[in-house]
Amino acid sequence: MPNELRNFLALTYEELEDLNLEAKEQRRNREPIDKVQEKRLKYLTDEKRIKAVTVLFSDLEGRLHMLDYDKKFLIKSWDNLTFDGSSIRGFTAQRESDLRLGIDWAAFYWGPADVFGAGKVLVFGEVIDKGGTAYSGDIRGVLKNYADVLHEKKGYTLNAANEIEGFLFNGADAERRYNETGKFEYVNTGGYYHSLPGDPLRTFIDTTAEVQRAMGFQNEKDHPEVAPSQFEINYGYGEVVAAADQIQLYKLICRQVATHMGLTASFLPKPVVGVNGSGMHTNVSISDGSKNLFWDAKGEEKLSKMGWAFVDRILTHGNDICLLLNPSVNAYRRLDPHFEAPNQIKASAVDRGSMIRIPIGNEKSMRVEVRSVAPDANPYLVMLGIFKTGIDGETSKIKNLRQAERYLPDNIYDALANFRKAEWTTKLLGEDVKGRYADLKQAAADRCARSLGTFVKAPEVQFHHEVYNQFLWNQF
Repeated sequence: MPNELRNFLALTYEELEDLNLEAKEQRRNREPIDKVQEKRLKYLTDEKRIKAVTVLFSDLEGRLHMLDYDKKFLIKSWDNLTFDGSSIRGFTAQRESDLRLGIDWAAFYWGPADVFGAGKVLVFGEVIDKGGTAYSGDIRGVLKNYADVLHEKKGYTLNAANEIEGFLFNGADAERRYNETGKFEYVNTGGYYHSLPGDPLRTFIDTTAEVQRAMGFQNEKDHPEVAPSQFEINYGYGEVVAAADQIQLYKLICRQVATHMGLTASFLPKPVVGVNGSGMHTNVSISDGSKNLFWDAKGEEKLSKMGWAFVDRILTHGNDICLLLNPSVNAYRRLDPHFEAPNQIKASAVDRGSMIRIPIGNEKSMRVEVRSVAPDANPYLVMLGIFKTGIDGETSKIKNLRQAERYLPDNIYDALANFRKAEWTTKLLGEDVKGRYADLKQAAADRCARSLGTFVKAPEVQFHHEVYNQFLWNQF
């Protein structure tokens, strides 16, 4: 169809940023959801250039799914959107397949037309079971409920920001073709902070940063990382659910920009042996109004007693929740002490091999950094696991807990065993969801070589939860 016959919404990046920042502020201020819903429905009704609404949700492993609804249909039927849950790994069985999608009207985004297509807007959905309640396998909904209850009962706001590393490889679909090629090809070997303007890695980083800025991410800094073809694009703090949503959008944007360039953005934790892997350092704090509850000018490392208690609980349950933070066979290649890996279950202000670091901070920025998180982890499980453990977990009587000689597992089988036997993970997720998650991880692990060895095996890529599709899964 000739373009001149179309009249689809395509806004400038400046216009997009203004709209997204306004929506972000409404969300941050917890504007009543009925008012936000009314505004969004009115906007969709009045804006004739929008043709479809993309609704996003994540499965139990953290894989992002998207459905496009015709705008006119969604305006009439937004409260009765159904889909087949049995087709989503980790969701319902075939005999009880029907699930509903609610709309989280506060989590509404305008995306650049040159990246997502003209005439579309994006919104995150909430999975609802047949009885009309939040679906237990939708961890985003579980996290949102946990955060809302804490805010209502204690006035707490859970805050998070993530430093998400990834690799840029030559060729589109390089991960899905790994079982054929057996290798990844770098696009750049410049190294840490060094990439010439206009080369593929710098062009990718610049373009991705522009898209993020337009979508209200409020960028901070971006740069090539230590390993060849590795990148990191940082952005500001957010309330915990919004922060987890941004991780999903960040990875989506990176993949989309890379694909447009004929390249692949990969968030495998260790796609290449012999160089640094990729992490997702997760910075967290808790506030009450404008007060940062982790700050204490007189506290050890300026961290409050509440902050240290939070750290102690995570250290206590470090092995229990390791599978949530490092969910793939490949993730355990990254937990290698030769490459600055945070595999020691201890806390430190300076030792980057520690699971938890206490960065230098002030009254506004004081936080705890959980370093042993892989970039392929389900962000909602990561946030739920860290915050619920730090707030509600137990504190072990291990002598010198914060500096004890304890280590995270170096393979997924030990992580699975720790996860399955831990009473805490049952309290954290419930027996049903815990069992389903563990079974998914076991199924992928059983398709891979039990010993990691010295090179990345095709199955650990092919059967990785962010890479496989039904076609690849059936090639076993």
